[in-house]
Amino acid sequence: MPKQKSHRGAAKRFKPTAGGKIMRRHSMHSHILTKKSTARKRRLRGEVPVVKAARILLKQMLPK
Repeated sequence: MPKQKSHRGAAKRFKPTAGGKIMRRHSMHSHILTKKSTARKRRLRGEVPVVKAARILLKQMLPK
């Protein structure tokens, strides 16, 4: 039986944690940042967990 391949697009965008959650980055933080307030840009930093409905699909795309 061949190995199952990861979905390469998902592997570049999502990162699983040790606890089983899948983290994602915020959108709207890559360009045209001059018109966005400092507080808004600060809130867009870091990573947040993916919602449960998407987590089920992503676990299939990102096998270990």
